Amino acid sequence: MPKKSVKKEQKTEQNNASYRAKDIYVLEGLEPVRKRPGMYIGTTGTDGLHHLIWECVDNSIDEAMAGFAKNIKIELLKNNRVAVSDDGRGIPVDIHPQTKKSALETVMTTLHAGGKFGGESYKVAGGLHGVGVSVVNALSKWLRVEVCRDGNLYSQEYERGEPKYKVKKEEKCSQTGTKVIFDADPEIFQNIEFDRKKILDHLRQQAFLTKGIKIEIIDEREAVPFYHVFYFEGGLLSFIEYLNRFNKPVQKEIFYTHKNYIDIEVENAFIYNHEIENKELSFANNIYTADGGMHITGFRSALTRTLNDYARTNNYLKESDDNLTGDDIREGLVSIVSIKLREPQFEGQTKARLGNPEARTAVESVINESLKEFLEKHSNDARAIIEKCLLAAKARKAAKAAKDTVLRKGVLEGLTLPGKLADCSSREPSESELFIVEGDSAGGSSKMARDRRTQAILPLRGKILNVEKARIDKILANKEIRSLVIAIGTAIGNEFNLSKLRYHKIILMTDADVDGSHIRTLLLVLFYRYFISVIENGYLYIAQPPLYRIQSGREIRYAYTESEKQNIISEIQKIKKDKSSKAKDEKELINEDGIEKIKKINIQRYKGLGEMNSDQLWETTMDPENRTLKIVTIENAQEADRMFDVLMGEQVEPRRHFIQSRATMVKNLDI
Repeated sequence: MPKKSVKKEQKTEQNNASYRAKDIYVLEGLEPVRKRPGMYIGTTGTDGLHHLIWECVDNSIDEAMAGFAKNIKIELLKNNRVAVSDDGRGIPVDIHPQTKKSALETVMTTLHAGGKFGGESYKVAGGLHGVGVSVVNALSKWLRVEVCRDGNLYSQEYERGEPKYKVKKEEKCSQTGTKVIFDADPEIFQNIEFDRKKILDHLRQQAFLTKGIKIEIIDEREAVPFYHVFYFEGGLLSFIEYLNRFNKPVQKEIFYTHKNYIDIEVENAFIYNHEIENKELSFANNIYTADGGMHITGFRSALTRTLNDYARTNNYLKESDDNLTGDDIREGLVSIVSIKLREPQFEGQTKARLGNPEARTAVESVINESLKEFLEKHSNDARAIIEKCLLAAKARKAAKAAKDTVLRKGVLEGLTLPGKLADCSSREPSESELFIVEGDSAGGSSKMARDRRTQAILPLRGKILNVEKARIDKILANKEIRSLVIAIGTAIGNEFNLSKLRYHKIILMTDADVDGSHIRTLLLVLFYRYFISVIENGYLYIAQPPLYRIQSGREIRYAYTESEKQNIISEIQKIKKDKSSKAKDEKELINEDGIEKIKKINIQRYKGLGEMNSDQLWETTMDPENRTLKIVTIENAQEADRMFDVLMGEQVEPRRHFIQSRATMVKNLDI
């Protein structure tokens, strides 16, 4: 009987759940943007916040590419307001025939409204979805737009996308252009603090890609305003020189071409270096396509074919020799491919990949023709490039042979886990953690401290090989790296398989000294170069052990930073002082010199994890309930790649310059 009543109640509830026409919600105007901001700007974190600036700048860049703007200014105002202005034509203000409102209000408040969907206003543009500035408006708590056009200044203000008044004519204006001032909405974004370095990096890139335009940035948030300007006549040639400023080039002349192919503008520059790593950047209508696409495919295909043809024609490759592979051709290459086309097909609003098949044809044709001319004209550079590629092929074959020898011995097949690994009992990757620790001492403490069911410990002896300077065969010959590869289970190189990762938290737990920082950096280089998917999927972390143990009487507290240590000491002293003031016999609290007696505070500086007993290590660093972990992310892969090259690469001069320029910033130095 009870069972039947329960079923009846459930049925009644289901019948009461309304699903009629009134239950279908229609979001109008800019409501969809505020409801689902991630669909339009990717995230409500730091990247999404800065995307508001990029959208405004993209519109100004489009005016520049159309030939109507020469100057763009970005102002970081007090209270985190931002102003973006240009000297383009200015957004039209006359009445739009379809909306019956000013074209300015239509552009600012309507999704998919703009001059980039047809006609001749913009032959090429980055913001082709027409949601850019209207999305900025929707996600700002306040926004003001000013337009100088037809001899007059027009303006309109908005609150969270809603106009406060109709577009009004304010005063006479002798110039033309658009200015957008916005205040990002704290109800939408996790943080509204703009990062000047991030903005400078983006604007520098845009200035390289649009040669001949001036981009200014003014930061008025500080007592003394910061001012910087970008202006490059060389375009991609200047960009290549900037990217390659710390490398030793193979060739003397940078390859450069800039041609049109059936209404597609193709621009490319590249140079070879005496390095193993390569850098390939691609852009479509000035939008960075992080995942490449058809234009980068066309470039690679043309580069490989043309260099192979040249090598055979000039007897660098014999009839019996195999062709140079794409990997051989791209080793040590720094290249930029930038195309401009009328109807780019991007994957999603974030525009990470270009899908136009005609882009591949255009790039392939232009590179084939231009590179042949370059190789014939610059025979010394051609020989240097081919010899670099042949050397890469020879090294690849040697590395493959060495790797195959290692693999035949079965060391990476996962049949035998390294003896030094104290594995966890769980076989579920989602709950398993691997702590990579420095040395046997720390390994011993962490093995005693861990939760054996979910936490595994892998101690490494000394500093691992710097993989920035080594090929895969040398890497696999390194005992410590081999142990790590076997422990995590993914294999390495061409055999890498993320689905076989045995732990979904890999935690680097090194000592809080210079050696510990060096070991952590070496491990980060290893993961960045050979296990980047582990980082991209959020599986790599850095442990945060305390720097100090502070004891006063029976009270023990831990400090993780210098400032935290000072705060704890101040708190303890204040508490003891308050207690002292309440004592009856105050004379006993004053010594002969009239100085108040404060109970002694013992401060221990941890330089190594081995100095902590297992209880302390568990409580402060390994207990999921109390610990602090830093997740390793790659917000700017280009900058990370450059920094690893500077700090860990073959060239000494960039590293020396980096150290000298930052010498005065050193706070803690182990001697």
